[in-house]
Amino acid sequence: MNAQMHIPVMADEVVRALAPKAGAVYVDGTFGAGGYSRALLDAADCTVWGIDRDPFAVAAGAELSVEYPGRLSVLNGRYGDMAALLAAVGVEQIDGVALDLGVSSMQIDDPARGFSFRDDGPLDMRMGEAGETAADVVNQLAERELADIIYRYGEERASRKIARAIVELREKAPITRTGQLAEIVRRVVHRSRDGIDPATRTFQALRIYVNDELGELEAGLRAAEQLIAPGGRLAVVSFHSLEDRCVKDFLLSRSGQAPRPSRHLPAGAEAAAPSFRLHKRGAVKPAKAETDANPRARSARLRWAERTDAPVAGIAEARP
Repeated sequence: MNAQMHIPVMADEVVRALAPKAGAVYVDGTFGAGGYSRALLDAADCTVWGIDRDPFAVAAGAELSVEYPGRLSVLNGRYGDMAALLAAVGVEQIDGVALDLGVSSMQIDDPARGFSFRDDGPLDMRMGEAGETAADVVNQLAERELADIIYRYGEERASRKIARAIVELREKAPITRTGQLAEIVRRVVHRSRDGIDPATRTFQALRIYVNDELGELEAGLRAAEQLIAPGGRLAVVSFHSLEDRCVKDFLLSRSGQAPRPSRHLPAGAEAAAPSFRLHKRGAVKPAKAETDANPRARSARLRWAERTDAPVAGIAEARP
């Protein structure tokens, strides 16, 4: 894996959002090929801790760290566990966090990882090495559970028909290849007018479920809130509505801008002080030049905010 070949989505916008400074410490929570880490390290004489659950990404990070001696280290683990991972290496406070959500292009492009419906490979989809695979899910879960997963995480309206087709086919033989699953979905769902492959949403749903991506995102946002020093920043790039909604709701809530349940109810006097300050309420979209050069960037959305000096609710109170 060559990190230099990989161009991360909205790298310039992420660097501007984080505004890296000399001597500061940043976390690239979804290290991948190290694109954001490289951009931050090139922008300022700072230190970056990369985090990734993918052992291939960690290995690539070891190679990249040679180019930035003493400034880049990559930890193997989930970014939702960043507080514990950093504490283990003596880091208790940082100046910023960058997150690039979803599957990496390197994972998608390797058929052996089982993420792609375009190339046949083992039906795996795990970003790390532990846990159940996508094959385990499609062959073992009940039809109703499968339908719920495909609908919830893929926003697929034909989820029930797809789940029924999967169950019927697996009774004849286990579904173990990405090509098998893609063909099952294509028999049930017709290609849309925009040309998107019918298997897209089902594969997305299984990937999110297998890797608990939304649960990981929620844990990662809370960990970043705990670790980032006052004046530090959080920048998150997402690629579909489920992720973006989670980030949006978190930042609105933590900045005190979330709507109250009813305009007739007063704001609670005991409400926690905002832990983040939004500099832009909406999402930042990629420039046209980037989307023209990289179609994957078209759905990207960046949201960022600055940490205030308010304590994290539920943590400061627990300290003696």
